[in-house]
Amino acid sequence: MNTTNNKFLPSWGRLGGGFLCLLLLSLPLSAQQPQELRLTLDETITLARRQSVNAAVALNELKTAYWEYRSYKADLLPEMSLSGTIPAYNKRYNTYQREDGGYSYVRNDYMQMDGSLSIKQNIWLTGGTLSINSSLNFLRQMTGGDPDNRNQYMSVPVALTLNQPIFGVNTTKWNRRIEPVRYKEAKANFLTATEQVAMSAISHFFNLLLAKERVNIARQNLDNAQKLYEVAKAKREMGQISENDLLQMRLNLLNEESSLTENESSLKSNMFALRSFLSIDDDVEIVPVLPDSVPEVSIKYEDVLDHALRNNSFASNIRRRQLQADYSVAMAKGNLRQVTLHAQVGFTGTSHTMRTAYDNLKDNQIVQVGVSIPLVDWGKRRGKVKVAESNREVTKSRLRQETANFHQDLFILTEQFNNQSRQLNIAQEADRIAEKRYKTNVETFMIGKISTLDLNDAQTSKDQARQNRISELFSYWYYYYQLRSITLWDFANNCDINADIERIVR
Repeated sequence: MNTTNNKFLPSWGRLGGGFLCLLLLSLPLSAQQPQELRLTLDETITLARRQSVNAAVALNELKTAYWEYRSYKADLLPEMSLSGTIPAYNKRYNTYQREDGGYSYVRNDYMQMDGSLSIKQNIWLTGGTLSINSSLNFLRQMTGGDPDNRNQYMSVPVALTLNQPIFGVNTTKWNRRIEPVRYKEAKANFLTATEQVAMSAISHFFNLLLAKERVNIARQNLDNAQKLYEVAKAKREMGQISENDLLQMRLNLLNEESSLTENESSLKSNMFALRSFLSIDDDVEIVPVLPDSVPEVSIKYEDVLDHALRNNSFASNIRRRQLQADYSVAMAKGNLRQVTLHAQVGFTGTSHTMRTAYDNLKDNQIVQVGVSIPLVDWGKRRGKVKVAESNREVTKSRLRQETANFHQDLFILTEQFNNQSRQLNIAQEADRIAEKRYKTNVETFMIGKISTLDLNDAQTSKDQARQNRISELFSYWYYYYQLRSITLWDFANNCDINADIERIVR
């Protein structure tokens, strides 16, 4: 009985084991099938702006500039603060000077509490600060003195304080001139950065598209080389071609195999680069779709320059650096002498109870003028003024040169874009002609009317024409978005490139 059962176990075991192996093998294979994602150029740009690292960096830089600007605006508004000590206990020996001039130690044992409420306002017109304060101090003597009068209160119901530099630089006034320009520059930089993200996406997209096209070309050439080699062997057997031509066809076949391997490796590298740039999973195979049309726009240099000077961060950058250079000179001149006015007027009262501390108030006035004028500094401060003035002149010279370079680069870019449309049309026509010529030469070679050299030349021209068409298409889109990034102008819709900054940063 056992023998009979054992006899059937191996066959069933092999069948069940084989079925299990097939099942287990099929599961990982199906799980490892790469997901195919077809992407147009517009979709690639949209993904890059939404989830690329470059876009995240641009957004964080904008947020930093936004909150710096908010902090500057807050400095112009009244600031309310509450401070206090609740409580402070002190029990120790302190030195005490007697009437005869000698010193001795006395025991102190007291508890103290105080609180203050203040409102401060920066005065941008003069550079000073004006504050209103209200405070209450409490002191309790733990030992010594009259037990009924150990509590002491001092109140300052209101005190108005002014701190005003007389000759120093008005930093608040300069910030009112510089910070809005800096924030405008930051907003323009963010919009430019989003267009530069699009430019990077275009580069990665066309690198992958060109790599994929090269793989397709290499596979087609390899297939043609195999067919032509088989034809050449048959012709050699019939004595229609020489041994040299046969060897040349064999060499072409080997070269095409090598070219296919190399191009497949390049395709994988460019695929990985685009996936990493767009933050797409590694198991996704991106299939770039060749753009079938381009925006037909004609751009004038005068219009481009006008948009760039109005929208680009370059104009704000020039203005900010001019202001900062002037501010450095003003700061150096303000440090030649320092005169500060401190004035306080208010009321104060003291008592042994909190309620009566606000009765019988007395004047509380302070007027203080501080002066700091160097008598002998061997020209150090004057030298700093001269250095600041020299740096300002250097800055002006650099800004003039940068402005000239900006205009020149913008003119060259405009001309390149306008010429690129014609270059693209030429490349497309050349691609069609080269493809037709190659097919004709293949048919002609089949009947033995051209040599392998002529066929190789036609194939090389075909491959170069196809790649040149994609390269010219890339240049067109790259120039187009480069102009957008500089002018912040949408040439297709004839409008400014804007964004809701408040919504983006929150």
